[in-house]
Amino acid sequence: MADKPHLNLVFIGHVDHGKSTLVGRTLFETGAIKEHVIEEYKKKAEEKGKGTFEFAWAMDQLEEERDRGLTIDVMHKRFDTDKYYFTIIDAPGHRDFVKNMITGTSQADAAVLVVAAPEGVMAQTREHTFLARTLGVEQLVVAINKMDDTKPEYSEDRYEEVKDEITELLSSIGYQGDQFDVVPISALKGDNIVENSENMSWWDGMTFLDGINGLDVPEKPIEKSLRLPIQDVYSITGIGTVPVGRVETGVMEPGDKITFMPADATGEVKSIEQHHEEIPKAEPGDNVGFNVRGVGKDDIRRGDVAGPADDPPTVVDTFDARIIVLDHPSVITEGYTPVFHAHTSQVACKFMELKQKLDRKTGEVVEENPDYLKNGEVAIVTVKPTRNLSLEKVEDFPELGKFAIRDMGQTVAAGQCIEVEEKEM
Repeated sequence: MADKPHLNLVFIGHVDHGKSTLVGRTLFETGAIKEHVIEEYKKKAEEKGKGTFEFAWAMDQLEEERDRGLTIDVMHKRFDTDKYYFTIIDAPGHRDFVKNMITGTSQADAAVLVVAAPEGVMAQTREHTFLARTLGVEQLVVAINKMDDTKPEYSEDRYEEVKDEITELLSSIGYQGDQFDVVPISALKGDNIVENSENMSWWDGMTFLDGINGLDVPEKPIEKSLRLPIQDVYSITGIGTVPVGRVETGVMEPGDKITFMPADATGEVKSIEQHHEEIPKAEPGDNVGFNVRGVGKDDIRRGDVAGPADDPPTVVDTFDARIIVLDHPSVITEGYTPVFHAHTSQVACKFMELKQKLDRKTGEVVEENPDYLKNGEVAIVTVKPTRNLSLEKVEDFPELGKFAIRDMGQTVAAGQCIEVEEKEM
C-alpha cells in the first residue's frame, strides 16, 4: 500500500461550489468509502431534508456541520488510485474558516480548485487561488463542477466561458498553462469523474481522476534539517505525549532527539505512526503522530515547530517580509498589528517599518519608505511578533517561510519571510 508515491491534495474553492460533494464522490469512486456507507448517509441526509448531500456527508462528520450544511474543520482522508496514494486535506470554503484553509493549503502538494459552472469565478475563488499561489501550491486541477446544472444542461459554451475566466485568473497571479488542467464534471451525478460522460459527448479530454493522476510528486527535501510544525498535541494514557503534524523537511526516526520551538522543550522520539500504523521513519509530506519521551502535553502546543536538538527551528525577534496586500478595507501603515498565519501558528505581529514598495511585475523598487500600502501593492516590510514565533527564511525552508495575514475575518495580505533577526532563547 504505502510504497506508492504519496501526495497531499487540498480541495479549495467557493463555499457552495461542491467541494465536499467532489471529495465524497472521489472517495466513493476509488473505493475509500463503501457503497453501503453512502446509502446510509443518503438515508440520513434525506431525513434531514438534504437529499443531495450524501457525498458531502462522507466528509462532514461533525453533527454541527451536518446541521449547518457547512464544512468547518480540516479533515484528513486517504484514497488510492492505481498510481498514487493521496491524503485529502479538505479545506473549508466558508469565510470564517479561511484560517483552516491556510493550514491545509500550506501542507498541500497540489490543489483541486472547484468552480461551479452556473456561477463561475466568485470572490472566494479568487481569494483561495491567490492563497494557494502564495503558499506555494505549484500545480492545480480545476474542476468545473455542476455541469448538470447549466442552461442548457452540460453546456459546452458555458464550460468554455468559465474556463476562460479561470485561465485569466490563474495567469494573472502567475500560474503558467502547464501548471493546471481544467476538467468539466458533475460531482453529484458522477459525470467525467472516472469515465468520460455520455452527457458531455463534446468533451474528449481527461477525466477528473486522469487529472489528479497526472500530478507530479514534488521532490522531497529529505537532505534538509527536520522541520515539523505541530498541529495538535494529545496525551494518551499508557503512551504519553503525542504531537501530530506534517513533516515539511528532513527525516524523523525513533531515537532522534528533537527540540520544539519556541516552546524550547527537548525530548526523544519513541515511535511514529501514520494512518494508525507504526512506521520506521517519517519523511516530507507524511502526516504523523509521534510519541515523545521527556516532553509533557502542556510543554508544547499547536504552532510550535519540531527540529533536531542540535539544529533547532529558528525563533524570530523581527523579520523582513515581502508581502502583497490583497484585501484591506483602508491602508496598512506602521504600527498595524494583524494576525500572521504561518504553518500551524497564529501570532499577532506588528509592522515596525514599511521599507520599500515594489513593482508587482518586475519586483523593482518604486518607492523607499512609503507612508502606507494599499490593495494590490507589493512591499518589503519589517515585522515584530507580539509573542514568540518560529519562522524560517523562505530560501532556507520555503515551507516555513510563507504566511497569510488576517484581520477582521478576512485575509488582508500574504507574504514570505526573506530575512530574520534571531531571538536568543
